[in-house]
Amino acid sequence: QVQLVESGGGLVQPGGSLMLSCVAAGYSFRNYGMGWYRQDPDNQRELVARINKYGSTDYADFAKGRFIISRDIVKSTVYLQLNNLKPEDTGVYRCNLGMSESGYWGQGTRVAVSS
Repeated sequence: QVQLVESGGGLVQPGGSLMLSCVAAGYSFRNYGMGWYRQDPDNQRELVARINKYGSTDYADFAKGRFIISRDIVKSTVYLQLNNLKPEDTGVYRCNLGMSESGYWGQGTRVAVSS
């Protein structure tokens, strides 16, 4: 059974940083990529960043230069480093198995950016 568990969210001031983690289990981690998505209170969801099974990455425009996606194959974990956070970054961040939106999601971790 596929399991994805996020952690690392919290409340930070604008300009602050967080490190999000997505621990994966139940499948061959090295054979699949992973995406990070975020969802706002209006229930809109958008892709933040992706990393493929070879380690190549891509980012949404709002994430470029501020966020870094990485992975640790030994730990079966994908990370999302959030830097220079802005209020508009507020939302629930979820990891998703694969390079296109799949049916495998974690429960999400909440990020709140506020003064």
